[in-house]
Amino acid sequence: MRITVLGGCGAWPVPGQACSGFLVEKDGFRLVVDLGYATMPRLPDVDVDAVIVTHGHPDHCADLNPLLRARVLRERPAPQLPVFAPHEALDAVLALDRPGILDNGLMLCEFTPGDRFEAGPFRVETALLPHWVPNAGLRLTANGQVLAYTGDSGPSPDVARLARDADVFLAEASHLDDVPDEARGFLSSATIAGAEATQAAAGHLVLTHLLATTSPAAAVDAARSRFRGEVTAARSGLVLRL
Repeated sequence: MRITVLGGCGAWPVPGQACSGFLVEKDGFRLVVDLGYATMPRLPDVDVDAVIVTHGHPDHCADLNPLLRARVLRERPAPQLPVFAPHEALDAVLALDRPGILDNGLMLCEFTPGDRFEAGPFRVETALLPHWVPNAGLRLTANGQVLAYTGDSGPSPDVARLARDADVFLAEASHLDDVPDEARGFLSSATIAGAEATQAAAGHLVLTHLLATTSPAAAVDAARSRFRGEVTAARSGLVLRL
C-alpha cells in the first residue's frame, strides 16, 4: 500500500499546501480519500478509480467538483467515478454546477457511518465519529495492511477501536493541546491523537488537519508526549509505503 498526502491543512490551505486529501494505491487501484481545497491539482492525474469522502465540509470535499469537471468535460469523457460518502454529504458541492452536467461522470454510493463496503482491493469499515456534521471514520484493509483515518472527530472510544493495530493512523489534530470550548467534542488535538494512537497500538501516527496556527513541529512533539511510536505531520507530497 502506498499513501500520498495531497494535503493536511485544516479549514483552509496555507500557501503551498492543501486541505485534507490522500491518494491510497494498492495493486494498481487508485483510491482518493477526501478532496479538500487545493488537493485536485496535486493528483498525478484525474484517472483515479474511486473516491471516499468522510463528511461534507468543504475542506474535505470541495475539490470533487474540479475533479469531476476534468473527467467529464474533456474530449473523451472518463467512465463514471464511484464516490462513497455519507447521505447528503455531497449535496452542496454537487450543486455548484448546473443540474445534470456531472451526472455521466459520477456514480454516487451513499452510506451510513457504521457500514462496511469494498472499494477495489480495499475492505472499508466505517464508524460514526463526533463532529458538527455526520463524519465517517475509516479503516481500510488490504492484504493485511491497515490504514485508519478519523476524518474530523472529537475524542471518542471508537477512534482507538477503528485504529486498532493500524500500520498508519491518520489522525485529525487541529489544535496542539487544549481544544477551545466551542470545538471541544467536535475536533481533536495532537496530544489527544497521541493518546488515541497509544490506546490503539498503532504503528505510524500521521497528524493531519492542522490549523494554520498549529505548528507542525510542536504538534509532533505534543503527540510524542503520549505516543512512543513514529509520528509525522502530514504535508503535501509526503509519501508513506507499507
